Amino acid sequence: MRFPLPLKFFVFAASIAIAPLAMVGENLVRITRDELKSAANEDLTAVATQLRSEFDNAYRGLWLTPLQVIRNGIDNDELGVAQKVSLLTLGLKELPDVIALQLAVHGSDLPMLVTDQTYSETLQALNFDPVSELATSGDLIASIKATGQHGRPLVSRMAGTNDWIATVALPLQTRIAGREVTLVAKVNMNALGTIVQNHPFRHRGEITVIDQAGRTVLKQESELLLQRDIVSSAMPLIVAGMRADALVPYVRPDGTAMLGAYAFSDWFPWAIITELSERNAYAVVYEMTRRITIVGLIGFSLASLAALFFARRLTNPILSIGRVAERVGDGDFTARVDNVRSKDEIGDLSARINVMAAQLGERLELMKFVSHGTMSAIQEAKQAGMSRGGSRHSVSVLFSDIRGYTEFSESVAPEVVIDMLNMYLEVQSRIVEEHGGDIDKFIGDALVAVFEGDTMEQRAVACAVEIKHSMATLLAQNPKYGLDVGLGIASGEVVMGAMGASDRMDFTVLGSVVNLSARLCGKAAPGEVLVDQATFDANAGLDTVKFDLPPPISLKGYAAPVQAYSAIPQKTPARA
Repeated sequence: MRFPLPLKFFVFAASIAIAPLAMVGENLVRITRDELKSAANEDLTAVATQLRSEFDNAYRGLWLTPLQVIRNGIDNDELGVAQKVSLLTLGLKELPDVIALQLAVHGSDLPMLVTDQTYSETLQALNFDPVSELATSGDLIASIKATGQHGRPLVSRMAGTNDWIATVALPLQTRIAGREVTLVAKVNMNALGTIVQNHPFRHRGEITVIDQAGRTVLKQESELLLQRDIVSSAMPLIVAGMRADALVPYVRPDGTAMLGAYAFSDWFPWAIITELSERNAYAVVYEMTRRITIVGLIGFSLASLAALFFARRLTNPILSIGRVAERVGDGDFTARVDNVRSKDEIGDLSARINVMAAQLGERLELMKFVSHGTMSAIQEAKQAGMSRGGSRHSVSVLFSDIRGYTEFSESVAPEVVIDMLNMYLEVQSRIVEEHGGDIDKFIGDALVAVFEGDTMEQRAVACAVEIKHSMATLLAQNPKYGLDVGLGIASGEVVMGAMGASDRMDFTVLGSVVNLSARLCGKAAPGEVLVDQATFDANAGLDTVKFDLPPPISLKGYAAPVQAYSAIPQKTPARA
């Protein structure tokens, strides 16, 4: 009695019956996940906005405003140059994050510079000159003026210390010797890095500050983060000077699902990115899922104990069929499905797989004995089947015949003859296929190939020339054989189709072009390629081959001598 496969699956599914639990659990998880996502998004946005405000307030309150006060004091006309420099020294002491103050006089290479002593000593210990490192060049000051960046920080890293330093330039109304004067400050940005490092959000998420190139700032080691989608989406907004804060869910290259938000500082060309992995954001959901899974696994385990034996009997045959199908797909048509005795759809499938593998093996072997043209004709015939008859086609026909074959076959054992023929015909067949030709048939030691389509004459000549050189190579490797080839090519219209008896046909080409190609091959000397007038005309003017013009040749079946041309390559083919 057959036990149908659908009934087996029904019994298995009914035995576990955990679908209701899965549906309830899925709804609870989805609702909780939506609530947690909303809360996480608000948290991410709030942290990014808060840091943006702290950055801007720190810049305005701690640095820019005091520097403007110093600038205004220096602009006092009642102060002399010495007093102005003293004001710089006093301002440097009152601003702990400012490591250098400079009065840059336009056109002068000698800046009035005061530096923080501790920072200067640090640079000296690292073999750096404090003056050259902390002084601001006139070119940079001119660039700041030209781009209207007065009062805005230009941030870079200090060589040696790897500190992030902001250069702030403020123009003065005061003139020295009639020249423009600019107040320039170097500000150590470590305070901003400390704000990021000490933020409570970092215990569960990540805070990253990037510049317009996608590199991290305010860190000892800068890192390029272009592979993160949230960085790629924020970079164009930094460059454009836009300030559109946003939430961006994305997946990192390592597969980690993330929730992220970014905000933009008003004073720095940076984006402040806050990120939280979905695993951390949805920790409650994962715990809920874990508990639901435990309950479900208990029920599933109880059901599985009853279905274990049944499932094994069901899956083993399927796996066996899969392995056989894989072997057949790899070309092993001897593979068979064994030891499947179940009287159901799986048993029927096993039998059909075995029949299919046997038939595919037979067809593969039969394909080796017919040309590609024959296979194409059979496929085009489809259900109607092959019928005798033919149609006209424009082709180039190539005949190749081994010279010295008769003497060779009489002097060696038949096994050696077969090995030699297989080797020579294998090389020629490969070259024909590489040039887009189709092997029509093998006639003893001769090969007949047909070329169709665009450039068929050029491909046929190129194929013949390469066969000539390949056969010469084989002769050099096997001088005791004493074998070479002669080749003939003719082009024109032929009749192509199925000829023969109704129950035994041959798909081939017939016509005067075929006969002419065979006659030219017979007249060709060892290592010579003879072509007819049509093939010569199609190859005239090419720089890859030239032709000698021998006297007209008398051919069997032709009343008048036939003009033929001997093809000579301009250079040896690369594969020769």
